[in-house]
Amino acid sequence: MMEDNQATNSQEEDVLSGQVVVANEHGLHARPAGLVAQRAQGFEADIKLVNAEQEVDAKSILDVLTLAAAPGDVLEIRVQGADAADALASLTTLFKNKFAE
Repeated sequence: MMEDNQATNSQEEDVLSGQVVVANEHGLHARPAGLVAQRAQGFEADIKLVNAEQEVDAKSILDVLTLAAAPGDVLEIRVQGADAADALASLTTLFKNKFAE
């Protein structure tokens, strides 16, 4: 049992996170939500988006849409896995570039 707890603690330490601002004019509507999900699916890491108390799977367009993130909302990206750093950087860039809108 001790080994299981150590593995869990180790996994928790590997979680990377960063904050992004929804800076595009119409918020996280269908097209940008689709871009987030598509980009997230390209990574093995577990990727979550958090808006206030709501946490969703970034690889699911429907989950991302349920955030109903409006312009100016600050979201947290939480990433865990082998390619977590690359995933976090990629998604952060997507938000910074306002989803090319």
